[in-house]
This record gives sequence, C-alpha cells and structure tokens, in this order.
Amino acid sequence: MLKIAHHPIYKHPLPEGHRFPMIKYELLPKQLLHEGTCTEENFFKPQIPDSKPILAVHTQEYYEELTKLTLDRKAVRKIGFPLSQELVDREVIIADGTMKASEYALKYGVSMNIAGGTHHAYTDRGEAFCLLNDQAIGARYLQHKGLTKKILIVDLDVHQGNGTAEIFENDTDVYTFSMHGASNYPFKKEQSDLDIPLDNGIRDEDYLKILKETLPPLIENQKPDFIYYLCGVDILASDKLGKLSCSINGCKERDRFVLQTCKDLSIPVMCSMGGGYSPDIKIIIDAHANTFRLAQDIFF
Repeated sequence: MLKIAHHPIYKHPLPEGHRFPMIKYELLPKQLLHEGTCTEENFFKPQIPDSKPILAVHTQEYYEELTKLTLDRKAVRKIGFPLSQELVDREVIIADGTMKASEYALKYGVSMNIAGGTHHAYTDRGEAFCLLNDQAIGARYLQHKGLTKKILIVDLDVHQGNGTAEIFENDTDVYTFSMHGASNYPFKKEQSDLDIPLDNGIRDEDYLKILKETLPPLIENQKPDFIYYLCGVDILASDKLGKLSCSINGCKERDRFVLQTCKDLSIPVMCSMGGGYSPDIKIIIDAHANTFRLAQDIFF
C-alpha cells in the first residue's frame, strides 16, 4: 500500500502576498482523494519526534536556537518565513513524516511525503524556506537503525541541494546527485557527489536524455539499497523561480523514469515533494499529483 505522510500543520499561515504557495499542502491531498488516486487509508499523520535523529544531522546549537526561537534576524531572513513555534513544529513533523515514510518504503517499495524536500537546510543553518533537512534526517535515521548500507539521494528539484551536499560531504555511505539549473539559486553551489548543471530553457527531450543517460549507470556503480527522490516540480516552463522549460508531461515522464527504475531494480524509494512555484496553483497540484498517480500505477 502507498503510504503518504500528511499533517494539517503542513499548511502554515504566511503573510499576505508571500511567494511560497503554502495552499498546495491542503489542496494536494484533497485532489488525490477526490480523483480516487488515494483513500484516507493511504495517509498517515506524523508527530513531533524525538530530537535524537534531528541532532544526528543538525548541530545542537542551531536546533536549540530554532526550538527556543532565538535565531538572529539575519538567520531568519535567510530562511524566508517568519519564525514561530508553529513553524518549528511544522518542520519537525515534516521530518518525522520522512523518517516514518522511509520505513514504509522498505516495507512497500515506495512511500511519499506531501511536504519535505527541504534540501537547502545545512547542518548549522536554514535557508530558502528550509529549516531542517528532512531527507538527510531520514537517511541518518535509516543508517543508525542499521536498515541500509548505501543510500542514493536523487535531487531533481530545479535548485541545487546545497544543504544536502554539505551534510553528506564526508559520508561515503550516502551519495548525493543533484540535477539543477546552472544559473539558479543557490548562486554559490556546494559540491554534491554528482552535480549536473542545466542550461536555462532546457526542454523535455534534452532534460530526459540527460537523466536517462545518468541514473542507471550511477545506480549500477553505487549499488544503493535505498533511494531518496526529491521530485520538485519547479522544472516546469511555467515556474516563476525555475528558468527551465519542461512541460507537465515531461515532468511526469521524469517521475515515471525514476520510479520505474527503482521498481525494476527493487530499490525502495522515498519521495519528498520539493518546490513548485507556477503562478497557477492548478498546475502545481497536477504536476505533484502525477507523482502519486505514477507511484500507484507502477508499484501497486
């Protein structure tokens, strides 16, 4: 059964006019239920977890400043959300969703988190709407429980997974692969194990060709026994922060290829949704919903 982490706290109130489309976390599960892709049974509700797995990724000092709401103004500004107790609770609940979903992926082959993909969070700071790095926390959680030997993080959000790259730069058991816009945020990139920078305006055919030529040999070489997939839909031509020119169908084919590859090779995969900033919320919801539709079609 496809298990999906979701909690009402995911939709966090923001100041009017804020550019982050927080409404998608409410609309996406509604859409999946409405169209029959999912039932209530597919969803599970994460909780506030023990801090130990979070502190396996993030520094004690940073985590205490977050939870005590004592981050300085500059650090809060880099995050891009007004700091509050509810926001911090939201972030730790998202991380719990990814940890629990990771175990569901081991059981069922695939699992999802309606939110997450917070790949700009470093060990000691947050930035760009990311406070805690959910997939990094999930990876360390699996490592510490002895459930994996080698993890591959496939980050296909349009922005480089800079925080993830920094967190795992000295961890040979987690391989970080980021395929992202070359001239997009972050403007100072970190070094993932494999970075593929893409030219502005790249279209479906070229995008998919690069992915299909890269992922199978990478898996063959690294032999991961678990994959984290960050499936941001900000590669779309309509995305106001993306700069690439992929279509909805191209984005869907990307997800199909990644998920089918995982299924064919019997590698469990956990998906966090990542970014999406198209002005039309319906486009964001449809592109994200495709990932869930494909997971159901391919795995169940």
